[in-house]
Amino acid sequence: MSNHTMFPAGAVKFGITPTGWVNDDFPDIDIGIPFGQIVSEMALAGFEGCSRGHKYPTDPVVLKRELDMRNLKMSEPWVSTYFTINEMYQSTLENFDREIEFIKQMQSGDLVLAELGGSSHQQPIALVPNAPKFNDDQWKRLADGLNTLGHKANCCGVKMCYHHHMGTGVMTMDEIGRLAELTDPDCVHLCLDTGHLHFAGGNNLEFINLYSDRIKHVHLKNIRQDVMNYSLDNNLSFKEAILRGVFTVPGDPAGCIDFKEIYKRWLIRILQVGWSLKRNKTQQKRRHYFTRRWLVNICEK
Repeated sequence: MSNHTMFPAGAVKFGITPTGWVNDDFPDIDIGIPFGQIVSEMALAGFEGCSRGHKYPTDPVVLKRELDMRNLKMSEPWVSTYFTINEMYQSTLENFDREIEFIKQMQSGDLVLAELGGSSHQQPIALVPNAPKFNDDQWKRLADGLNTLGHKANCCGVKMCYHHHMGTGVMTMDEIGRLAELTDPDCVHLCLDTGHLHFAGGNNLEFINLYSDRIKHVHLKNIRQDVMNYSLDNNLSFKEAILRGVFTVPGDPAGCIDFKEIYKRWLIRILQVGWSLKRNKTQQKRRHYFTRRWLVNICEK
């Protein structure tokens, strides 16, 4: 470790999601960029990993070959859970098992998931007023289900990281706190999403102080404060907020999140190997090389 860097070589790996090119929550937000171009531009920008998108090959053998050619790793398959709504327990378990098998085939190590039962974020409705509020029974079902999945993941050598998300029942700091209290910290880790937490009224530095020992995965997402305020004041849907540009990349002067302080508080504090995923749900500004260089520069200071 040199005197000019805060991390040992390889301690922090940067990945990127395909939402910088095409949106997976809303596939109609698409300017026609094909899979091959997406992953090639990820590699050319210097990223080491990526998450999966709907344009990716469904055959794991084909997908791994395409990523290997570009020296990319699958850094975080996503799983949606539905423990809080009726008659979805078994299908949630089965879907999770399929993703664990996919991780084994891709030789990946992390899995990110969120409870989408009753979520408003993919609906054409006001995002925050229609986010679900779980009752005690739903919280128990969610916690028991996550603990079950987390123990399965541990047995397979996979880190399962819960992603708080706008429009879901685990969105605010209070809701995240309840989930953390009810779940096993040894198997239900946390994914910090800097943009979603700020959007939900949370404080990233407080989150880090509370849960630094459980944060195993990070989504680095920036927020345009004026767009966020307009979206909340006018009860926009998640899609409407995205189209107005509520999210942007780290390093964008229009963004309001202090990533340097986030790095100081979390990455220096725990210094553990893990993925930092840069997520950006806008497409009009494709500045992926700039973003990676900006992130690396922070690590080297």
